[in-house]
Amino acid sequence: DITFYGVDMHGANDGGATTDFTNEYWNKNHPMANTTGYVARGGRMLNYRTYVDLMDLLDRIPSVTEPGMTAAEDTRDFDVKHRTYDIARLMQGGKGIINAGKLGFNNKDRTLLTKLIMMPDSEETKLDNVSIAEYFKDDPHMFQTNFWYMWETTFAFRTQSSAQELRRYMHQMIYEFTQIEHLVGVNRTRYNQFESMILPLIKYLQGQGVTFIDNKIVKDWQFKDTPMQDEITVTGLVIEDAQTGETEEVEVDEDTAVIFTNGSITDSATMGDYNTPAPENMDYGVSASLWKKATERFYNLGTPDKFFNDRNASEWVSFTLTTKNHLFLNEIVRITTQEPGNALNSFLSTTPITPLNQKDVNMSIVVHHQPHFTTQQPNETVLWGYFLYPRRQGEFVNKPYIKMTGKEMAQELIGQLSKVDPGPGNIKDKEKEILDSIVNNIPVYMPYASALFNNRAKSDRPEVLPKHSTNLAFTGEFAEQPYQMIFTEQSAVR
Repeated sequence: DITFYGVDMHGANDGGATTDFTNEYWNKNHPMANTTGYVARGGRMLNYRTYVDLMDLLDRIPSVTEPGMTAAEDTRDFDVKHRTYDIARLMQGGKGIINAGKLGFNNKDRTLLTKLIMMPDSEETKLDNVSIAEYFKDDPHMFQTNFWYMWETTFAFRTQSSAQELRRYMHQMIYEFTQIEHLVGVNRTRYNQFESMILPLIKYLQGQGVTFIDNKIVKDWQFKDTPMQDEITVTGLVIEDAQTGETEEVEVDEDTAVIFTNGSITDSATMGDYNTPAPENMDYGVSASLWKKATERFYNLGTPDKFFNDRNASEWVSFTLTTKNHLFLNEIVRITTQEPGNALNSFLSTTPITPLNQKDVNMSIVVHHQPHFTTQQPNETVLWGYFLYPRRQGEFVNKPYIKMTGKEMAQELIGQLSKVDPGPGNIKDKEKEILDSIVNNIPVYMPYASALFNNRAKSDRPEVLPKHSTNLAFTGEFAEQPYQMIFTEQSAVR
């Protein structure tokens, strides 16, 4: 007898029609004037060689879009026919497509990276509370390499992120060192990850009798009164209906296990639309708030403030753009010289934009293989992009990215493309026609999108099974799995 209580149906990687999201919990106080088109808050790239547990799981459940196939067979079938080979990974004004195969390391970069990779697991705590910027404090050149530009935008690391987590990524993504400029190690699903991965899981579990209850916020715990501050037994949950505000108490007996997702990177996310920027939601986040209440009672359950109290280190803005024809798509194909489905295009600044007075990536886009959604019409294009540092100033729209409407983000993208356009002609000449073709462009502000990478100590995340817990376990991106990297479908399945 298994019951999932959740705030809404859609997680970080999930996408759908905009109308599917407009009435969900996070956006209920920010109504949208334009609800056409599609939206995906984010997405992750797969890697078969690393994501073995994910593929094992997907091999056990049927696809919901490809009859007779498992979800894993569906993904492999699509991926074999549409292999990733990115030839425009980095682009810069005045240079066009950069030869990113030249990673740009000097000997100091190589020495520090090698030391990081060779550090034994037994010494990992030496990196407690050490940021990437601090680890490379004597080597600012690292942040001017093609390697760093690709690494930060492929995985969403920031200079403030944890060096401890970077070390784990270096171990488990070591394959990608030799191919990061082409992303040939990237495997993709046929459609968006909700329809190709999450929905098959939901359908399978429902078929096995599992119950999903949405619009529920677990507001507080009821614990057994014990003399020791690390003896954890959940006896009940206080649950609020997200729509009505009514609360109920759900009793938990000693034979029932409570598995808690202690924090979500889409907590407090908000959406805008073509003419409205995504507003800032200053909420701490409901799942993080519940985690914090548990830590106030028991001392061995981590430190939520390390992840949810430093938006400067964790926030970013994404956008999902839908067009009614393929004009914009064809222009991007012409400029990047590659077909949809291959690309993660990152646009480098031509002038310094960082606190260290260095150049960096302005924005990145992913042009999906079309269609990206099963309900997408043949004439429609959907693409996705993001700003890793949303408070930086736009180059073509004179305001911070976080303050931009969907239209202004589209204008900024057209401007970035115009800087690298090889001709003949220039995409700027078609700007009005392209803007007229846009059905909607949905900006999404996520204050905690990179919170899972925040600088931390190893003890700041609770163990999956805390010592002396009788029925409470932790799961998700803020639970400690020894030596496992996070922000992957692999870690989620484990």
